[in-house]
Amino acid sequence: MTQTAHPPGAFRCGLDTLAQFDEIIDVRTPAEFTDDHLPGALNAPVLSNEERVRIGTMYAQESAYQATRLGAALVARHIADYLETLFSDRPRNWRPLIYCWRGGKRSGAMTTWFNLIGWRARQLDGGYKTWRRHVIDQLAMRPDKLQFVVLTGPTGSGKTRLLQALNQAGAQTLDLEGLACHRGSLLGALPDQPQPSQRGFESVLFQALDALDPERPVFVEAESRRIGQISLPDQLLHRMYAGRCVRVQASLPQRIGFLLQDYAHLFQTPDDFGQTLSRLVGLHSRQTILDWQALIQQDRRTELFEALVCEHYDPAYRRSSQGHYSQLGQAIQFDFDPTASDGQGQAVRLLAQLGLTPSQ
Repeated sequence: MTQTAHPPGAFRCGLDTLAQFDEIIDVRTPAEFTDDHLPGALNAPVLSNEERVRIGTMYAQESAYQATRLGAALVARHIADYLETLFSDRPRNWRPLIYCWRGGKRSGAMTTWFNLIGWRARQLDGGYKTWRRHVIDQLAMRPDKLQFVVLTGPTGSGKTRLLQALNQAGAQTLDLEGLACHRGSLLGALPDQPQPSQRGFESVLFQALDALDPERPVFVEAESRRIGQISLPDQLLHRMYAGRCVRVQASLPQRIGFLLQDYAHLFQTPDDFGQTLSRLVGLHSRQTILDWQALIQQDRRTELFEALVCEHYDPAYRRSSQGHYSQLGQAIQFDFDPTASDGQGQAVRLLAQLGLTPSQ
């Protein structure tokens, strides 16, 4: 095979060229990829999780030369395997963009070999760290361009369901709890759906913000600084705090009925449910927690949720950070039935009350 010389950096490019490529290849370890990655990237690790640890340990404790030599051998074997399997069907004119952690040897090795084959491969300059800096910079700037309409209201009033109905009605929405895979309360963990990493959340949040039209209002649910284990960016919170507010109201029976629907899965593992409530010791007496746990074991669901709403959630809501929302005092009141089947119709009614149409 004849090797053509290329000047240093000839195969490098920046984030502004992403649209030019047929595929984005992330050659980092599966653990690094799971933590966060460029949108749409395919993971083709040239070192496994264990191999990367082994090479790093050897580099630090034994010999940089030995570690580099072993690493090169492992990377070469993985690339050879991919050429015979994962990438065996790629056409001659294929254009992949390849990246690793910082645009170093891992992505450089695959880029070099792909170009020797004849593919028009390029290496992302700066690697994943370039993407990460871009996300951080954009999260500090993009919220300033948006005007938020914030849905406030106590637990069980159906704010998330109203937000989804607004989206179905054609309004522009930002579902932070959906992106964070968490409902935002003590009982908010979703069944069989772990939360993303902080970096992973911030990447999908940036993509969601990037898709929004700054000329139209963005409906969002009021949130505290944290949604489960995820922290919201400061600038997004500041813009939400300055947004127009809607106070969502529902009757107590409607709220209890909604919670019985939305949290029914908790009763499938009653012991875990009870253990979760034990984390409220300190806010409530041990006897109160024991009483609630007994209601779980007796499957007295309506009584349990009524007790949780009246004795825990409503007092917590009154103590919460709702005071951060500067326009809360001028909020319009909106009566919403979260258990009704006409959610979209109710959403259209809210838009009319705000003087908006779905396209606005």
